[in-house]
Amino acid sequence: MTASRSAASEPPQTGPRRARNILFIMCDQLRRDYLGCYGHPTLKTPHIDALAASGTRFNRCYVQGTVCGPSRMSTYTGRYVASHGSTWNFVPLSVQIPTMGDYMRKAGLRTAVIGKTHVVGDSAGMNRLGIDPLSPPGLLLSQGGFEPYARHDGVVLDAGLKQRSYVYNDYLRRSGYQAVNAWHEFANSGVDAAGQLQSGWKLRNSGLAARVKERHSETAWATDTAIDFIRAQGEAPWCLHLSYIKPHWPYIAPAPYHQAYGGDDILPAKRSLAERDDKHPVYRAFRNHAESQAFSRDEVRLAVIPSYMGLVKQLDDNLGRLIESLKAAGRLDDTLIVFTSDHGDLLGDHWLGEKEMFYEPSAGVPLIIVDPAAQRRGQVVDDLVEAIDLLPTFVEAVGAPADAQWLEGKSLLPHLRGQASGLREAAFSELDYAFYGARAALGLGVNQARAEMVCTERWKLIRYAGFAPQLFDLQDDPQELVDLGLASAHASVRAELLERLTAWHTGRRQRTTMADAQVEDWTRHRTEPGGVEIGVW
Repeated sequence: MTASRSAASEPPQTGPRRARNILFIMCDQLRRDYLGCYGHPTLKTPHIDALAASGTRFNRCYVQGTVCGPSRMSTYTGRYVASHGSTWNFVPLSVQIPTMGDYMRKAGLRTAVIGKTHVVGDSAGMNRLGIDPLSPPGLLLSQGGFEPYARHDGVVLDAGLKQRSYVYNDYLRRSGYQAVNAWHEFANSGVDAAGQLQSGWKLRNSGLAARVKERHSETAWATDTAIDFIRAQGEAPWCLHLSYIKPHWPYIAPAPYHQAYGGDDILPAKRSLAERDDKHPVYRAFRNHAESQAFSRDEVRLAVIPSYMGLVKQLDDNLGRLIESLKAAGRLDDTLIVFTSDHGDLLGDHWLGEKEMFYEPSAGVPLIIVDPAAQRRGQVVDDLVEAIDLLPTFVEAVGAPADAQWLEGKSLLPHLRGQASGLREAAFSELDYAFYGARAALGLGVNQARAEMVCTERWKLIRYAGFAPQLFDLQDDPQELVDLGLASAHASVRAELLERLTAWHTGRRQRTTMADAQVEDWTRHRTEPGGVEIGVW
């Protein structure tokens, strides 16, 4: 396992401090290689880079699901996708599973969300238990444990929009943007040279400026709301999940960010002509999706990615405002700051669009943590970590009691404080692709379309139910261009990784209602004199 590297740039702090607040920032569909501190040559992100310089940057963090919903539910619960069961975007999260909000409120922190969560409440479970979804407990359960201070998941184009309230849409109307769906017509649409309204849902319109003014855009609104929330808390402790909806599609940015970058700023696509001849059934099925066909074309990448970069730049600028406000409020020295993403974006890499497949630009995400109690700054960690490690980190950072029966991740505090390395030997991720055209094209039933990734320091294997695996050598083939899933010379590597997957399944925390210590007590009770006697002659 690769050891942690440190580039200490500040003198040690005098004595550790416990985190009093948590600022948990999550972007949507943000690739780590489209940030300055992760090596992008022209996309400058000085404020995110400053967080990395004052904290710890993790180079190999993997999400547990490569789709928004399951990834977020894993992060919010500290559990793998198969353990929490919310396997895709609109699959409800069971009422029985404790979440970040539950742990943080027990520690005395007001826990709220601004922006996106993708949580769908378990209405059937609440009904079974006789819980009114509109009651205070029901509201928290339907929001994944977060107080919905200003939740915003985007606005669908539904006929019932006039009768529904959307916090960002309402804000736009108050700001003078009059439309039934102001989110779509202003924040995510532009106007062409002929003065015609053009939807940002169409990739061909990505280069247009969004009609909304930058100060009223989703990113700026979320930042302003977060600043107001932090100021309003005064001396009371809080945990704020600031969940930006960008740079997720629609790929359209407000001026001046829509034209901040050009084709020369785009990273070359990670793909090869040989991949187009790859006959792996699942890979080919996803390559046939409309988004993959589109992003396989250079003109699409040239139209979309500069706008994607503009959205990232806008995020960085707004984070600069947020950090300045945190400093002005005197909260920098007692707030644990976390910056990450729910997954990446393939953007044409491997001839694919979207994010479902387990390639590095999708399954690997940025992770930067600034710990007020850390004595070293500017650390760079190459060890494998998982997104489910964040909740155990938060629990330990604020001194809350951990529930080992539920939490499957591991606290990162030892890494942050230079006390440990080698957290794990492998990272895991899952995909339920029952909802996709790829599943129908393959003729699979809805319970057959499952895939799992296991990634070690060198190797990455993807197991597809019913199909041959994929295998990539991340040391000799870091761009994952050569699939060794059927290579006879690597049979032993595949066998070892498949065994790791089996061991991972066995070790998941599925006995959640009885602690390990109770099991130990039962074992002793059955073997000690005077205990339960079964089968004695």
